[in-house]
Amino acid sequence: MATGKKLNGTLRTFIEKQPVFFVATADTTGRVNVSPKGMDTLRIEDDNRILWLNLSGSGNETAAHVRATGRMTLMFCAFEGKPMILRVYGQAVAYHPRDTQWDSLISEFPKLGGSRQVFDLNIDLVQTSCGTGVPYMDFRKSRGDEELEPYYDGLGPDGVRDYWRRKNVETIDGRPTGIFED
Repeated sequence: MATGKKLNGTLRTFIEKQPVFFVATADTTGRVNVSPKGMDTLRIEDDNRILWLNLSGSGNETAAHVRATGRMTLMFCAFEGKPMILRVYGQAVAYHPRDTQWDSLISEFPKLGGSRQVFDLNIDLVQTSCGTGVPYMDFRKSRGDEELEPYYDGLGPDGVRDYWRRKNVETIDGRPTGIFED
């Protein structure tokens, strides 16, 4: 196991090759949330900062947890080639479409229906481990491009906001996500 305070070229290259990553967050009490993510939604700004575009989904736990504690962990693991697990720990801030920073941050990503938040993660610890327990798996294609993105794109902006009102205002523990707050 190796630890450090920031990414390096080798770790950046590893991250860029992974078709899926995992986001973990927690409030001070309640459930821990771990979500798989993919598509073209991650940008490494530099060795100390990662941007991640969060698309709409059936819950909004990450936003509420980051709002409460700021803590976020991203995990990447090799499903092919040399084994490795990489965890990136840090403090994150969520930016919503209403925020002044939104336009500059969202310009880093392709236009995707249901774009909900951009998380800005400032890295304070990077850890690698062997990953020999992770199975070999072949990546075929992204479901998001054929299912997730067209669904939210088809709803249109008003339909997406209605979806957020129904499903994304509170966590499963009843905590506010901040999706509509100023």
